[in-house]
Amino acid sequence: MSINREEAMELFLKYNETDALIQHGLQVEAVMMHFAQYFDEDVEKWGVVGLCHDLDYEKYPEEHCKKTREILEAEGWPEEYIRAIVSHGWGICSEEKPESLMERTLFAIDELTGIINAACLLRPSKSVLDLNLKSLNKKFKDKKFAAGCNRDIILQGIEMLEMDKNVVFEETIKGLQKRADICGLKGEL
Repeated sequence: MSINREEAMELFLKYNETDALIQHGLQVEAVMMHFAQYFDEDVEKWGVVGLCHDLDYEKYPEEHCKKTREILEAEGWPEEYIRAIVSHGWGICSEEKPESLMERTLFAIDELTGIINAACLLRPSKSVLDLNLKSLNKKFKDKKFAAGCNRDIILQGIEMLEMDKNVVFEETIKGLQKRADICGLKGEL
């Protein structure tokens, strides 16, 4: 059984009303879809997992990931989707370690999209379309910038993927650029 994007979006919007959380879900969806293409995986599945990764965060922040499991099981979602979503909170609010390629990718890019979003907001263009690797690396090194985004988790995820940090950063930027208009990062370009 697979879940299509329309079903996922309907469920996501049932639990999320805040513009920032909706935008974050769309950004993670965009990057997951890009990485699915990069790795020759199921684009819709990866996108759905990215979209719904913070399903419970707005309504149940103290039960993040735990409540998601309950909700998705009640909705009849496949365990592969549930496990991928729940494992993105590994070491923080979940005991499920990211193991599959989809799980490790989500773990690596979730916080990274937050840093990129913040970087875009400070650009004159307010856009990801003119963001480059050098600029992102500069922001990443500044621990005070987007301080709520855990760089250790990003680096741990990249290590799990056994990829070069700059490749992950570049591909994450590309994923957001492809869907900049959908995920709120087109800015003024």
